[in-house]
Amino acid sequence: MDPSTNAQPQPNPHEKLVKVFDSEQESEAMIVKGLLESAGIDSDLTAASMVQDTFPGLGGMIILVRQEDAEAARKLIAEHQQLPAPDDDDETAEIEIIEDPSKRA
Repeated sequence: MDPSTNAQPQPNPHEKLVKVFDSEQESEAMIVKGLLESAGIDSDLTAASMVQDTFPGLGGMIILVRQEDAEAARKLIAEHQQLPAPDDDDETAEIEIIEDPSKRA
């Protein structure tokens, strides 16, 4: 069995890669990378400091994809970002306050 078949696919470094997402938060970038991978889009998560010559002024993390996948990746990211945030009220239950009968006079 070829060990390279178990490796996570990444874009070939000789292919034209484009930035489709950047974030100051590594956790957010990891979620987006997982989203792209689940859609079958190979991506590369890189510290922005590693590519300052290509994308000056960026900090945090960036996600690069093949140029031919860029449009689909951006659309997928945009759709994911437009999802409504979970309603915090659903997480709490309303509690009815009932008088303690032992305190009644």
